[in-house]
Amino acid sequence: MNHWGIDDRLTARTAFPVTLKGRQLLQPNGQFYFAGLNLVPGQPTYLYGTNCSTVLQGLGGLVPGRGCPAGKAINPQAFTNVTSGFGNAPRNFVSGFGAWQMDLALRRDFPIHERLSLQFRAEAFNVFNHPNFGTINSSFGQKTFGQATATLANSLGILSPLYQQGGSRSMQFSLKVIF
Repeated sequence: MNHWGIDDRLTARTAFPVTLKGRQLLQPNGQFYFAGLNLVPGQPTYLYGTNCSTVLQGLGGLVPGRGCPAGKAINPQAFTNVTSGFGNAPRNFVSGFGAWQMDLALRRDFPIHERLSLQFRAEAFNVFNHPNFGTINSSFGQKTFGQATATLANSLGILSPLYQQGGSRSMQFSLKVIF
């Protein structure tokens, strides 16, 4: 279409499992391990929306007037510590947050000669500025247990959060010679 082009990429993934950790115990060989947790019958595993805020504020794990990150958290009242062993809460049976992000690029080619052209490109990453949550505090007994404590971009820890999946909206412009 008159040397114009548009490129689009949607990246989506489901949530990763979260391993919940109980108290740290000492093994007979001198090494430490995290004990498991027991499930409390009748308690929901997750909290959502205003119920999430109400419960966590009542437990002191959330500042009054603030909502749960992404409106979801693992329910601290659904678990109890065990004195030894691994407990009856299965490994990796709770999950964190899924993630999705759309990146978009608009480009225009300017033909200069038969085999030579100039391309201008404007790219936007996370076009909708959709927040993606990452790390979940999995240590039972801490005030922020079960809550997202960082965005996905800050949880990956390799590059600057600006360049990670789940980072805030960012744009870049480029100009290249194609021959």
